[in-house]
Formats: sequence, C-alpha cells, structure tokens
Amino acid sequence: MGNNTCFHCGLDATSSTIIFDDKSFCCNGCKTVYEIFSANDLTCYYDLQYAPGATPKDIAGKYNFLDNAKIVEQLLEFNSDNTQIVTLYIPHIHCSSCIWILENLNKLNPAISTSIVNFGKKNVRITFNNKSFTLKNLVALLSSIGYEPFISLDDYSVGKKHVDRSLIYKLGIAGFAFGNVMFLSFPEYFQVGGFWIEKYKHLFRWLMFFFSLPVVFYSTQDYFISAFKGLRSKILNIDVPIALGVLVLFIRSTTEIIFDVGSGFFDSLTGLIFFLLLGKFFQQKTYTFLSFERDYKSYFPIGITKITAEGTEESIQVYDIKKGDRLLIRNEELIPVDCILIKGTARIDYSFVTGESKMVSKQSGDKLFAGGKQLDGSIEVDVLKSVEQSYLTQLWSNDVFKKDKALSFTNITNSISKRFTIAILLIALTATSFWLLTDSGKALNVFTSVLIIACPCAIALSAPFTFGNILRILGKKKFYLKNASVIEQLSKINTIIFDKTGTITANKETSISYEGIDLSFDEETLLKSTLRGSNHPLSRSLYSILNKHDILTLDTYEEFLGKGIEAKYKEHNIKIGSAPFVGHTSDTTTLNTTVHVSTNNKYKGRFTFYNAYRKGISQLFNALKKEYDLVILSGDNAGEKDNLTKLLPTKTKLLFNQKPEDKLEYIKYHQNEGANVLMIGDGLNDAGALAQSNVGIAISENVNVFSPACDAILDASKFKQLYNYIKISKSAIKIIKWSFVLSFIYNIIGLYFAVTGQLAPVVAAILMPLSSISIVAFTTIATNIIGRKLN
Repeated sequence: MGNNTCFHCGLDATSSTIIFDDKSFCCNGCKTVYEIFSANDLTCYYDLQYAPGATPKDIAGKYNFLDNAKIVEQLLEFNSDNTQIVTLYIPHIHCSSCIWILENLNKLNPAISTSIVNFGKKNVRITFNNKSFTLKNLVALLSSIGYEPFISLDDYSVGKKHVDRSLIYKLGIAGFAFGNVMFLSFPEYFQVGGFWIEKYKHLFRWLMFFFSLPVVFYSTQDYFISAFKGLRSKILNIDVPIALGVLVLFIRSTTEIIFDVGSGFFDSLTGLIFFLLLGKFFQQKTYTFLSFERDYKSYFPIGITKITAEGTEESIQVYDIKKGDRLLIRNEELIPVDCILIKGTARIDYSFVTGESKMVSKQSGDKLFAGGKQLDGSIEVDVLKSVEQSYLTQLWSNDVFKKDKALSFTNITNSISKRFTIAILLIALTATSFWLLTDSGKALNVFTSVLIIACPCAIALSAPFTFGNILRILGKKKFYLKNASVIEQLSKINTIIFDKTGTITANKETSISYEGIDLSFDEETLLKSTLRGSNHPLSRSLYSILNKHDILTLDTYEEFLGKGIEAKYKEHNIKIGSAPFVGHTSDTTTLNTTVHVSTNNKYKGRFTFYNAYRKGISQLFNALKKEYDLVILSGDNAGEKDNLTKLLPTKTKLLFNQKPEDKLEYIKYHQNEGANVLMIGDGLNDAGALAQSNVGIAISENVNVFSPACDAILDASKFKQLYNYIKISKSAIKIIKWSFVLSFIYNIIGLYFAVTGQLAPVVAAILMPLSSISIVAFTTIATNIIGRKLN
C-alpha cells in the first residue's frame, strides 16, 4: 500500500477523491473521510474513521467541541506563542508497547515535539506546535492508532476518573463461555462413547462454536483493534501475535466442525482469552495498588514567599498555595502556578516548559504560566489556581533536560519490547513449519503456544516496577528523584563533588557581622529591597537579619552569577557581591566568606559569614571515602580550609574561589577522563555544574531551589543519609538484573515446551499472566526489604 492510498480500499487518494476543502477529503472508492495535516502533503493524512458516506458536517461533529476556544483553554496546561501542552487520559494504555507507541508520536507527526506517558495514571503529556496541528488533530490522531483519550466535558477536565466496567464485562462473558465449552467438551476429553453422545456430538460442537462467538468478537476486540491500528500505522505491537493466535485458533476450530473432522479447540480458545483478560484484570489491580505517583503533599520541600494581607512575607510550601494568594517571585525563581502579574517587570523564560530558550516580556495584568522562570528581579503575582504538584513533576521530567543522560537499562527494555515481537513470530513460524513436516496435528498447538507463552510483559515490567517502587520509597525518605532513570545513573557514579555554601553548610545556623561605614536608612532600604529579589543562599541569609523596611520597586535589577547583584532606584545605585565586583581593590584578605557593598560607586563595607556545618558531615564523608573520590568545589575563599581539613577525610580535594563556569569545566574534564560525577549543590550558582554532571542533586532548606537542571532534590535534614540512598540505587540495579534473569528463564523453559509441542495453549495462557504477576511480586518485595533498612 503506497503512501497516498486509502487505508480501506487501496485506491490512490490523489486521483480518486472527493475534495471537501483544504483540510479534508473523501475517498471516491469507499467514501472514507480523511483529514489532511498539510494541504500540500497527502502522506500526512489520517483516517477519521467515519462511516461510509460521511460529510464534512460529520467530521465537525466528531470532535467539534475542540474547536471551542474556551474548552481548549481549560484543557491545555500551557499555551504560549505556538507551543501548547496537554495531558490526556488514555484508558487503553495496558503494556510497554503502548508506552513505546505513545512516546514516539513525533514519528507520526513532526508537529509533536515530546510525549511522556504516566503508566500508573494512564495519561500522556504531549507538547506540540499548534501553528499547523491543533488539539483536535491530536485527539483524532490518537484515536486513529487505537488510543482515543477520554475527555470529560462536564467540567472541562481531562482524565476525570470514571468507572470503566468493560473489562469486567468481557472477562465475565469469557469466563461463562469457557465454563460451558469445557462442560460440553467432557465427552471429547474422556472419549465417552454411546448412541446418545454420538447422535448429539454435532450439536455440542456447534454450541461450543456459538459460545465462542461473543468471546472472539467482543471479549477479544481490544486485542484485534490494537493490532490492526498498530499495523496500519506501521507499528508492530505486542497485541499482533496475540490477535494472530486467537484468529488461527478460531479459524482452525471452525473449519474442523464445518467439515466434521474434529471438535476444534474452542475450549483452548475461550480459556486462552479468559486467562488473558484475567491476567490483565489482576495487572490493573496491581498497578492501582502500587501507585508510584509521588503524593504532592509529601513531595520536595520547595518553598515560595507569600505576601500576607498585612504586607508581611512568609515562606510556605508550594502545595499550600491557594487561589487568590499573592506571591513574591524572586530573580531566577520558577513560577509554581498560573497567575496574573500584579507588580514589577516580568521577563519570563519558558524554556523549562517548551525546551526553547526564548524570553517573553509581560506587563501588569498579563497571565503567567507555571514553569516560567523570572529573569529580571522580583515580581508580585496573584494566584489563579492552586498548584498541582504532579504538573511540576512532569515539568521536571521533561525530555529536554535529559538529552545527554541516556540510560542503558531503559534502552535495553525498549529494545526488548520493540524487537521481541519479531523474534517470537520468527520462532513460531519456524517451529510450526517443522511440525507441519513431521506431525501436522501438533503444528497449530505449537504455533499458538509460542505466541502466548513468550509475551514480553514480564521482562518489560522488571525495570518500571523496581524503579517505581524505589522512587516511592526514597520520596517518603525526602529524597526526590526526577524520574526512574536517575536511579541507574546514581548507581554508576565514582566521583562525588560538593559545593560548600548552602550545601555542606547550614544557612539557618549561619552568623553574620558587619564591618565598615554605617549604612543610612535609605541605603539599608535599598539593600534590603535588592536582596529581596535574589535567591542566593547568602542573599537570603543576609536579607533575613536586616531591619524591616518599606520595599522599593527597583528601576533596574541584574544578578551576575558568581559575582554579585546590581540594582538602581531613581538616582541611587547599589552593588552587592565580591570585592572586585563592587570596585573595592584594597587589601581585604579574610579567612571567612564575605559579601561587600557599595552605593553610588562608593565602598561601604562588608558582611562576614561564619559558617555552621551540617550535622553528620564527618560520618558521611568517612563512609563515602571508601568507594568514591571526594571533592569540595567552593566559590568562597580558603578561609574555611582549616576547619574542613579537620572535619573531612585526608584524601578529600579542596578547591576554592571557583566560579560557576570553573565548576562546570572541572566536571567536564573529569568526565572526559572516565569519571561518573555526582554533583551536590544549592541549585542556583551550581545550575551549570548540576546539568553537566551525570547526576545533579540540589539541597533544599525549604527554599525555592527547584530547577530542571538537577536530577534530584534532597531535603537538607536528610543530608547525612546520602550514602544509604546511593547504596539503595545499586541494590535496585541488582534486583532488575535478577528479575531479568528470572524472566529469561521463564521464557526459555516455556518456549522449550511450546516448540516441542508439549504445552497446550490454555496452559500457556495461564502461565503468561502468572509470570508477570510473579515478577511484580518479586521486585516489590525485594525493594520493600531494602527500603526498610533506611532510617
């Protein structure tokens, strides 16, 4: 079938069509209606699956509600410029093949940039360009490949939970038919003879045939639809061999009773479908019970500054944000919720959402979307709706931020799920050909048994369930990983690099003293207003000790990473940061961390910080030194070297006066030398180093350090548990390897009995779901055992 042929009748769509408009056409042969992605490219059309004789009015009626801008606005998570993001609930997601298909939608249409599946919730988050591809097109495309989304229009919400009893109905019909067919087959099983049995055996056989009809054409329809749509879209999914096996059994059995050469295999057929659906039912129950979605109320301890009705500022966790709250968004902070800009100048970078680094300027009254990053000082916003932490989780897991951190185990699983079907079909055809030549009576049983017993679900479930359960366990222990793939990378590291300020030091216990010319009231007000816009740990510590002042709306604000901050208000100018940055060239040698201040190009003085190190730091480093190379990379001077030398193991490397770019280059150099680097920083100045490292962990003390540049967020109170978390990641890899071994052993043994003709299809159908459930049970029990070892 060529690229421009009708899917249904095979006629050339370019020469035998009825053109309705520039967006749709109808095949002149079978009257099937299609919609075109591009008016000049008929290779991109897809079947809208309307009945023969459909009209453009019918097309509009199918997904017409998605032409309503108000409805679309409610469905979309993000809508700016030409980029739209939507999360759709797909009830038909049921195996690893579904995940692979839905995460490769960009191969079906280039307007789709990314698609990420949440298997537990059965939804897919899709980013697409709406300039040439609308939400209506997207929904129709999903429907055409067998994954029609469920969209509730009662409240314009996607993914609304509804009771879907179709699987129970199909399972009930299959079970009823299986029991009756088995009962009718007893005389055949035990070779019971006699006049009455011989006289009515044809009736029994036809009854078995009629009992099998609703099973084949109703209970099994999902497998056939999925296989057909997969093949039509040139995708070979796991439902293809299952549908083929069912079809072969049904045709062979029907042929036998029509020509009176046997009773067929209706017992095996109905039993096969019953046990397939039973396994699917138990898997769904298992997925529901083992929900790996991290509860947003126990998620990473990110804080945001709320401005109360009295005008005071208080730090709250993001899940406490409510509609109508007024929030302060500092420089370099992410916007956690959809909101309206109230005060300040907003220059928003939505690259965390779209993957495209493009600044957007917004004025007071404009809508800002969650996930945008403020790049021009502080702003105040009014919250439109409460935060949904799962949205931030999806943002954090965006493929844009893990391009250079590909994982071999994930690739192995994907490779197996994509190639397994082809291999099994070849084995089935080869074995069947052999038995046709030697014992044709066994050929059918061999063919169907191979197709059923060698389902790759057990192999494909090993990694997701192990990683998923580890994610849940670590999340409860306040170590929050971006996604499951981070666990594998964490197990491979051999070098650990720590930032100092805000990482191994505790900001809340830092003491600060001032030396220099006393600041006037106006200068201190300007200083406090400037510090208010910064998210740097030193800025936050200094801001918290200054006296309360009326906050000024700055005319300009600019933060130079690794150097300092510069701001202007009317004719006043202020610089805060390192001595060279503020223009102070006199001898200022000190052994402690300092922040210098100048106003209107006149040096005023310096704030000296006396650090307090986190509890348990010595024990942690002594445990890590046995297996890893340890490095401290600090942007501060060497004033704390003596204290660190006493606290840390002798082999720990200490490097000071490191700029953000120096840290990044240091990591890159050692990676080129073969090191797998774990970087632990504060998430702001260390963003480049965190992104460059194999695994980047941001330490959080209830401040908004959230950044897709990091791969994990560690609650500061659990800093001393880092070594145990790394050990768990290594244990997870061992569990996956053992589950892979168990899966392969099962498949090898099962295939041996299937190929040699010693395994009945109904037995194979029982063993297939049992293998998947056993793998899930093994990985769940094993991960829970190692999880109990954590404090």
